[in-house]
Amino acid sequence: MNARTVPNWPNHDEAWQEWKSAMNSARMHHGWILAGKKGLGKLAFAQAAARELVAEDGIPQPPGEHPDILTVTYGPKDKKAQSAFEAGKAYELARSIRIAQIREMQRRLTVRPTLGARRVVIINPADDMERATSNALLKSLEEPPEGTFFILVTHRPARLLPTIRSRCRILRFPALTDDQLAKMLTDAGERSDFDAAICAAEGSFGAALQFAEQDLGPIAAQIDRLLSQGDRDMTGRGELSRLIGPRADRERLSAVFELAQSIVANRARSSEGPRQRAALVEAHSELVTLAGQAPSYNFDTGLLCLEIGTLLYRAHVASEHAHG
Repeated sequence: MNARTVPNWPNHDEAWQEWKSAMNSARMHHGWILAGKKGLGKLAFAQAAARELVAEDGIPQPPGEHPDILTVTYGPKDKKAQSAFEAGKAYELARSIRIAQIREMQRRLTVRPTLGARRVVIINPADDMERATSNALLKSLEEPPEGTFFILVTHRPARLLPTIRSRCRILRFPALTDDQLAKMLTDAGERSDFDAAICAAEGSFGAALQFAEQDLGPIAAQIDRLLSQGDRDMTGRGELSRLIGPRADRERLSAVFELAQSIVANRARSSEGPRQRAALVEAHSELVTLAGQAPSYNFDTGLLCLEIGTLLYRAHVASEHAHG
């Protein structure tokens, strides 16, 4: 998702006020953390804020990629992926930001900015830095080069080192309301029935857009049925597998996992008894674990879909016992 997908983020107003106030102050803080759940437009904010910061009176600013805005994000997974990247081909991304990327960024900071006196480093997502990577970044945050500012985009700020958090100001991005999500989906050109997407997205436009594009309404309904009615003869799990599809790609499976986790989490929050809540919390934890294993374990798609259904069915059985 990029800034062109949705021109207006209604949850950015307070963050912009604080950012512009800081820019107009006598001393702009050099380190910033943009905190909030995934899919709230934090990267779009970081990119726009960075362009405002590096812009100076009388200096034309280039469109597109800016030489004084450095972005550190997921790189190629391995040497094979690196070769594909260098050849301009599709490549697999690493699952974390590595220390070599921070070292390369620090090397570039040894020279002056290209156009003006300021430069911005965006790290996205900062909560996926390895520990050694975080320690390397900490040195730059402790002694930033003159005119250099850091913007750390994070979905889980608690995963950042306390020493990093203490050296940055935090801008928090609130979740979007259902009405805001509906308008944004409409503005983005979505014409399908996106009620299920909004319900499952929990205030995240990124998640809502993904759910709407994948047409996950029928899958959401089937997940609800498995949690509410169970599946003693396995027909419900078979139907879930059919709806997901035997050739579902990684993007669709990722969306299904996020949808299932969201529905289970919503039920856990509204559950009536501690045993029922515990069963749902355990199911959510197992879904998170399975989602993390799926990309690297190369599961058969059909068996993976059945396992998702089984985890949901077990949560129903435990809930039944809780009421028994």
